[in-house]
Amino acid sequence: MPSLDRRRFLRDAAATTALVSAGGLAAGVATPAQAAPSTAAPTPTARRKGAVSFRWWGTAGWRVDIGDRTVLVDPYLSRIDTGLFTGPFNPAKALTVRTDVIDPRVDRAMTVLVTHTHWDHFMDVPYIAKRTGARVFGTLTAYHLGLAYGLPSTQLSTVKGGEVLDFGDHSVEVVGSLHSRNPSYSVAFPGVRVSPPPQPATIADLPEGDTLGYLLRVDSGPSVYFTGASDVAERNLTGLAPDVAMVAMQNATTTGDYLPRLLAGLDYPKVVVPVHYDNFETALQNPPPVAPTDRTRLNEMIAAVRRISPRSRVLVPEYETAYHF
Repeated sequence: MPSLDRRRFLRDAAATTALVSAGGLAAGVATPAQAAPSTAAPTPTARRKGAVSFRWWGTAGWRVDIGDRTVLVDPYLSRIDTGLFTGPFNPAKALTVRTDVIDPRVDRAMTVLVTHTHWDHFMDVPYIAKRTGARVFGTLTAYHLGLAYGLPSTQLSTVKGGEVLDFGDHSVEVVGSLHSRNPSYSVAFPGVRVSPPPQPATIADLPEGDTLGYLLRVDSGPSVYFTGASDVAERNLTGLAPDVAMVAMQNATTTGDYLPRLLAGLDYPKVVVPVHYDNFETALQNPPPVAPTDRTRLNEMIAAVRRISPRSRVLVPEYETAYHF
């Protein structure tokens, strides 16, 4: 198709001069939040130019600063110990939000993009939204869970895939996606919430609730695709062609041809960033802790990306480091 060929040509030409730079961000340097800003929808016509930085917060979580605006993706900072990495796993683990960890890092946020509502993606979102006044985008399940936590409906926006949201200096395209499966071909804590439940108390009270991906396009900047789980509905990726893809690592092989389908669907991004490879039940300190079996999977993932998409650069991120694409 000529349009895809032209886009690929322009992107590959740009790749010959493009650089990925990183600068450290010390934990705790953020100014504590003051009064929460208005929850009114941002004005699409406002233009704020400035540097764009991407900081990984572990799991699938990101802080993206675009000028004086901040976008968060699956911000999970509490990193509570459920026994997932040490055993036995405790599905009745209480949801304990670590405000002492969150507050120094979350001084502001305009929007929060939720890929799905498992605890390691959604648990901290209601507190962050109340603290900052950020608008939360997610599935209908995320909407009903937000109401259960006492967020006003005016601060919650439901999306399902196909929406293109214009924020002036950047846009967000919502992409329908799929959650990964465990070795038994099952999804942990499946289900949706079709009405507001009682406020969740344990990690099992936060179901998957359907899964989304997000394509962030920055004016005069990069286009970046965010995944939150390691499965893909590749037909939904047609035409996205991001410069950068944040790709969740598989923890099982039950999803066939995951990386080949994902990378082909995304038209082989210039930069591939593995995420969701860390032990996210430990402190947010570098180097990111990786379980021995996950280290093997990560190495296999890096090798597979280089084999499938040899022109892609693989960038393995560290916590709270500012990357500029």
